[in-house]
Amino acid sequence: MKTEKKLLVKNLDLFYGEFQALKNINFNLDNYEAAALIGPSGCGKSTFIRVLNRMNDLIPSCRINGEVLLDGEDIYGSIDVSELRSRVGMVFQKPNPFNMSVFDNVAYGRKMQGIRDKRKLAEIVESSLVKAALWDEVKDRLKKSAQSLSGGQQQRLCIARSIAMSPEIILMDEPTSALDPIATGRIEELIGELKRDFSIIIVTHSMNQAARISDRTAFFLLGELIEYAQTSEVFTRPADKRTEDYISGRFG
Repeated sequence: MKTEKKLLVKNLDLFYGEFQALKNINFNLDNYEAAALIGPSGCGKSTFIRVLNRMNDLIPSCRINGEVLLDGEDIYGSIDVSELRSRVGMVFQKPNPFNMSVFDNVAYGRKMQGIRDKRKLAEIVESSLVKAALWDEVKDRLKKSAQSLSGGQQQRLCIARSIAMSPEIILMDEPTSALDPIATGRIEELIGELKRDFSIIIVTHSMNQAARISDRTAFFLLGELIEYAQTSEVFTRPADKRTEDYISGRFG
């Protein structure tokens, strides 16, 4: 039997003051699926994923119409925002480890939730680092500063920090744009593995990356979601001329 969509966005409009940044967005995501968001700079991709864990709440002029449903529950209703952000994790463009040890970076969120049992925390940290494909590289450096890691390792640490909260969805905003090709390849491999346990939405400027790692691809342009379909279809048989023009390099 087909289950309810993990995430369902209906008729979403977003305004910054008088400026409309997102226009009538309709989007959905299944469990254990990776969706890539592509489109030119400033088209609304990052704004959209910030809607999904209410990071736009931090912007006073931001106003939203429409519905965003997580497991059928409106995230702009009575849901606790801290709980939402543990269920919908975020990994940013630039690695942003806290200025503390590798261990404490991963354990931080759980400690904030009140977990104090050292054995339990150690299990969470190890499991999260294993899932982030980082454990073998840092297991002897857990007490060292996270700042001592390479850029690619720092980004995987940030992914482990998100995993530690047992999210249902992980949002990634251009997670490899600050990394070299080898580190980028490691993150892409990791995303393929993470799909077994999580749903993933990734903003990327690389159409090759979108083609490699996503099940479905959404093309954004000027605040509109122009097309959202199976990745193979978007890249080989786009339904909209604007999508075809973008992926063929005619603009953007």
